[in-house]
Amino acid sequence: MTRGHVFIATSLDGFIARPDGTLDWLLSRDAPDEDHGYDAFIARMDCIVMGRGCYEAVRAFPEWPYTRPVLVLSHQLSGQSVPEDLAGKVTFAAHTPEQAMQHLAAQGHLNAYVDGGQIVQSFLCARLIDSLTITTAPVLIGQGRPLFGALPQDIPLRHEGTRAFPSGLVQSTWRAD
Repeated sequence: MTRGHVFIATSLDGFIARPDGTLDWLLSRDAPDEDHGYDAFIARMDCIVMGRGCYEAVRAFPEWPYTRPVLVLSHQLSGQSVPEDLAGKVTFAAHTPEQAMQHLAAQGHLNAYVDGGQIVQSFLCARLIDSLTITTAPVLIGQGRPLFGALPQDIPLRHEGTRAFPSGLVQSTWRAD
């Protein structure tokens, strides 16, 4: 089975984006001289799984940032064709988390970067996340899209480590038990 891994940033009050999906609170804290480990993380991933909201946010970037195959989980997009410039790079599907991981495993993928709030939540509930790297920005935004939502049961995690950066960002890594 493909293993899921999360690498994501939140505000101190636990939001990954403002209610409208914007990330201005995070982008304003960009510290170009700090290595937060994203390049090393993504180098270990074979593929990326994200939801429609995350896909639409990334699609608005000037260039598509991913070199690995991306599986977008969305009932709304699953019947649509992938835009021509993303052909061979992106697949739309209406899979459950379990079906998504089986699909990726059948393609030979071992490690999937799982991104986007609702997708991360659904994969956590299905116990398909092996590790979480959460970078917390020293800002309270008051409202927005939460990283974590209601859970049907506790999900025990084991702390692997925490790093603090001069910019004020704090990054913790957790493993699923």
